[in-house]
Amino acid sequence: MKMDPMHQFAVEPLGSTAPLFQIAGHPIYFTNQSLWMFIVVGSITLFMAIAMSKRSLVPTRMQSMAEISYEFVANMIGTASGEDGMKFFPFVFTLFMFVLFSNFLGLLPGSFTVTSQIAVTFALAAVVVLMVIITGFIAHGIGFLKLFVPKAPLLLLFLLVPIEVISFLTRPISLSVRLFANMLAGHTMLKVFASFVIMLGGAGGILSVLSIAPFFLIVAITALELLVAFLQAYVFAILTCIYIGEALHLHDNH
Repeated sequence: MKMDPMHQFAVEPLGSTAPLFQIAGHPIYFTNQSLWMFIVVGSITLFMAIAMSKRSLVPTRMQSMAEISYEFVANMIGTASGEDGMKFFPFVFTLFMFVLFSNFLGLLPGSFTVTSQIAVTFALAAVVVLMVIITGFIAHGIGFLKLFVPKAPLLLLFLLVPIEVISFLTRPISLSVRLFANMLAGHTMLKVFASFVIMLGGAGGILSVLSIAPFFLIVAITALELLVAFLQAYVFAILTCIYIGEALHLHDNH
């Protein structure tokens, strides 16, 4: 068993060492990260298919969970983006479920946490910001640039406009790093305390008894990680809704 707490985040090719293909001379492999993204998408599809296969008036537990998820995201969009934002429900719901399942499945022993990779979270954040920009220009044309011009005295605009532009351009970074850092930190902490349990348990004598303390800490941290997994999916989705609301209504939401 590897004791290195960072080994769990290593992206490694699966199967043959030969690349699947190359793009501009760069080899492309099917990795453990790719596999777990397929597992996440498959799990979401299977969950929704089973949950909604029997649409009874008295819902089953899975149907209730699916309906609660639907209503939760719908209320989130309605609150943050308004009625106009409901057209983006499929996008936000898919994003929320992907992040949520990635976070939860990453807590299983031997699994791989997709959202612990900055490349994945940055790609998701970049798609969000790109959609916001496209939505803004479709809704307002060149008037979308008013988003970067707050209501303020003319002299202050020379300072505020660059700040608004920089703030907007850093959204993919802040959105992606927030999710990536929380997943990375939590899983690293779990691995560190797990190594304490193994080392103390194998030491024998009184040290074996002391291994109980980090074991209970692991249980507590795991419960906390379940909460963090949900909260990070919620934060990612609600910020997406807020950004979409700004693109639709510009400064009306400020």
